[in-house]
Amino acid sequence: MTEIRPGLVAGLRKLRPAEAPPPVAAPRGADEQCELCTLTISPRHRHLLHLEERRIVCVCETCWAVRSGDAEYRPVGNRTVWLDDLTLSDEQWASFQIPIGLAFFMVSTVSGGVVGLYPSPAGATECELDLEAWERLCQENPVLASLEPDAEALIVNRMADPPQHAIVPIDLAYQLVGVVKASWEGISGGSATEEAVAGYFAGLRDRSLVR
Repeated sequence: MTEIRPGLVAGLRKLRPAEAPPPVAAPRGADEQCELCTLTISPRHRHLLHLEERRIVCVCETCWAVRSGDAEYRPVGNRTVWLDDLTLSDEQWASFQIPIGLAFFMVSTVSGGVVGLYPSPAGATECELDLEAWERLCQENPVLASLEPDAEALIVNRMADPPQHAIVPIDLAYQLVGVVKASWEGISGGSATEEAVAGYFAGLRDRSLVR
């Protein structure tokens, strides 16, 4: 059974903003719109990644087909692979200098390197990544060589015991940021955030190909 690591949860709570405004819920029944042409889209719609801004864009089928080949956009990936045997020691994790036990990593064609991001109540936070540490991780885990640049991410949950790892489409990785923001309560996050994160990873495992 997966357990929550209290120390790493405390690290997440330290990231609270000084005065976080309450989340604003969309009106019930409000239609979603394509962010490129404003056409109404269904809740199950396509996504593109804006490469420069590293931002997920909700799009209709037409814009997805037309804009996928643009230099500024990239279609998100389409596989979820649960990595039961991924090797990531405490020492390796510490070398990434990420202050909490949640993060995802993507190969960026814009920066020419690997970008690490972690969720906080204020949104996604980028961190400088030790490229030598990433290369050592890839040497120990050859599966990471298959990460599709910009489109996929390695997502890591060290709040769980044992830690959880998966390769996911980049939009699913950014979805974790939304999970943390939407579930945050008060100044410390509360048990709702812990439960929401656990549920998010349970959902990933259910939809994944276990490797």
